[in-house]
Parts: sequence; structure tokens; C-alpha cells
Amino acid sequence: MPHLIGPDFIGIQVVDIEAARAFYTDVVGLKAAAQSPPGAVVFDTKPIPFAVRTPVIDLGDAEDLGRGIAIWFGCDDADALHDHLAQRGTTIVFPPKDGPFGRYFAFRDPFGYTITPHTVARP
Repeated sequence: MPHLIGPDFIGIQVVDIEAARAFYTDVVGLKAAAQSPPGAVVFDTKPIPFAVRTPVIDLGDAEDLGRGIAIWFGCDDADALHDHLAQRGTTIVFPPKDGPFGRYFAFRDPFGYTITPHTVARP
């Protein structure tokens, strides 16, 4: 039977692609990939590429985009990233705490998406 293997690309739609590029590179610290298709910015994230793109539909009420979807990012230090984002005025949904995947917290990006970084254990 044909079946899904697993996620291999995550993209979110935003109304201002340049503001999204600036937020995710300058504030969050992601690096843009060398190439992106028109209307999108792909970031050099591993193991799964992450991108922002211009909307393909009317986003309507952008206050709570992605509701019901969990987007988690691995990071090297959830507490330090939390402090870094909070100092830059990023909305913190909940502060760092311990969970099944290590230390984690959630923030809301300027476009209404909630992102959850968690500290990735190093071997």
C-alpha cells in the first residue's frame, strides 16, 4: 500500500515576505538558503527545510495563523533563545519549561504563527 514517509518540507504563508525574511534571519537567527523559488524564502534548516512564502489564498484573520498546527524547531539553548527573543520584543506564548523533548518554550512570530523551539540534546 502507498504510504506517507514523513514531513520533508514546512512552509508558512505570510503577507509580507521581506518582513518575514528579516524576522527569521535577523531576530531568530536562521540563514536563508542559497536559492529560493519566486515568492518564497527557503531557510537552510536541517533535517527539514523551512520556508516562508507569499499567500496562495486569502489569509483572512491573520491573528491566529496555524491554529491547531504545532511547529517545533530544534535549538542549541531554549533558555538563551527565549531571552534573546524577549529582549527584542517578540511575543512569548509561554516561558521555558521542561518537557518530553527537553527544555522548550513558544513564541508568536509577527505574522501570527506560534513557533516552539526546544533544546536538542547533543551526543
